[in-house]
Amino acid sequence: MLAVALSLAGCGYTPSLVEQKDSAGERVDTGAIPDPVPKVEPITKAGNKSPYKVFGKTYFVMPSSKNYRETGVASWYGRKFHGRRTSNGEIYNMYGMTAAHKSLPIPTYVRVTNLENNRVIIVRVNDRGPFHGPRIIDLSYVAALKLGFADQGTTKVLVEAIDPSGKTNQKPVTTKPQTSTKTDNANPPLKLDQGSFLQVGAFDNADAARVLQKQVRSHTTKPILVQQRDNLFKVWIGPVADKMELLMIKRVLQQSANISAFIVNP
Repeated sequence: MLAVALSLAGCGYTPSLVEQKDSAGERVDTGAIPDPVPKVEPITKAGNKSPYKVFGKTYFVMPSSKNYRETGVASWYGRKFHGRRTSNGEIYNMYGMTAAHKSLPIPTYVRVTNLENNRVIIVRVNDRGPFHGPRIIDLSYVAALKLGFADQGTTKVLVEAIDPSGKTNQKPVTTKPQTSTKTDNANPPLKLDQGSFLQVGAFDNADAARVLQKQVRSHTTKPILVQQRDNLFKVWIGPVADKMELLMIKRVLQQSANISAFIVNP
């Protein structure tokens, strides 16, 4: 995979080819590496010069990440850049949940959905790239592991910017096991005999699940639950007794919000 190292010069970004081939890192327990919790951060001076040029092509940094969502190809970068500086001066850690993007302001938190397996993560954009082919985002090695495409190199993804305003004091989900009798408004006990569910995402942390729960709420009147199962926070719609209605909700989510879902029968 061809990669580009960027060094910040006085007049902008200066690209230089790095001949050393990139490589994967050690296999790690991704369950022990949480997604970052989005928080309000100031846009840094470093890494946000606009316009800038790479290989003769001019790129512009967006003034805001508001309402950004794009579907395209994701790749990852690993050992070759591990320990080097990112575009905003931070040290790149291939085992951290970060990413590179050509035009989003730095830093920006984004939700990335692997459209091939419906896995979802949150990463913090602190670097520029990728500048190879039609790719829209370059994820850290561990982020690619969590999304399940580190071995294949690339995958099709949906990238959505997250507005962290008002979410920094949000309490994590305290979902009780299914056998518990204690409930809350967000996580009522599952009534398994009343139908099936649509799973629209699964996350390593509760805050990420809450972000998706809020987004989905505008597309359906059905209950949207966050359930902690198999060490993941899963976002479910339901229960819905009518399978045709469930398939209709699935279609609406795909067409109106580009959110993939699948039916589960817990």
